[in-house]
Amino acid sequence: MDAKKLREEIRNGSFTGSTSGAAGNKVQANLVILPKAYAFDFLLYAMRNKKAVPVIEVLEDGQTESRYADDSDIRTDIPKYNIYKDGVLTDTVDDISEYWQDDFVTFLIGCSFTFEQAILDEGLSIKHIDAGRNVAMYKTNIATDPAGVFSGELVVSMRPFDENAVETVTRVTEQFPEMHGGPVHYGDPREIGIKDIGHPEYGESIEIDEGELPVFWACGVTPQNAAVNAKPRVMITHAPGYMFVTDLENEDYRQK
Repeated sequence: MDAKKLREEIRNGSFTGSTSGAAGNKVQANLVILPKAYAFDFLLYAMRNKKAVPVIEVLEDGQTESRYADDSDIRTDIPKYNIYKDGVLTDTVDDISEYWQDDFVTFLIGCSFTFEQAILDEGLSIKHIDAGRNVAMYKTNIATDPAGVFSGELVVSMRPFDENAVETVTRVTEQFPEMHGGPVHYGDPREIGIKDIGHPEYGESIEIDEGELPVFWACGVTPQNAAVNAKPRVMITHAPGYMFVTDLENEDYRQK
């Protein structure tokens, strides 16, 4: 679907689902909105944890239109937003206009949905897309580098692939370092602190069949985990799997 049309459908409520697989070759972004008082700490946190938090745009305080999305409105153009207050998830909404503050600074963060298209272009299937589900995401025991008030463990997304395809998906995703890059782990999930692969903290579970390995990538939901520790008075994010769709091309971020 055309990116601008998709944003319009999200804005008017006719598209309400996960954006995984919905925007083809257009870059999708994770979202973090914070009061300006927290913005420097968060930007520093992102710089120290680029694999998990690769920033692609920062909107100045009060700005609501992305330079990378024509006629967009950051307050309405994501299907679901999470509202955190003092580190606690208090609400999930489809429009944040009533929560908007003039001192809000918006961060758009690279998303693994970009490299999903590259995987599909290799002729491989991605199980959660085939099943019409959100990608599975898990908290790990891998510490991120703290900055200011922000700290916490890495969150990862997981996609199962045939053992013989792991080398290919690694090669393909490493070409997108600003969209989380290559995997951080594959194989036994317990090695990165995931005790129950069948129950992700975010998204939806997906079966891992015989001959398949779970492959894990750093995930832009990591800041939501950090928010629990930082406890900013307010923080707004995308709901996991419900992204901001830009006009940028996925191929613009491929390093060959």
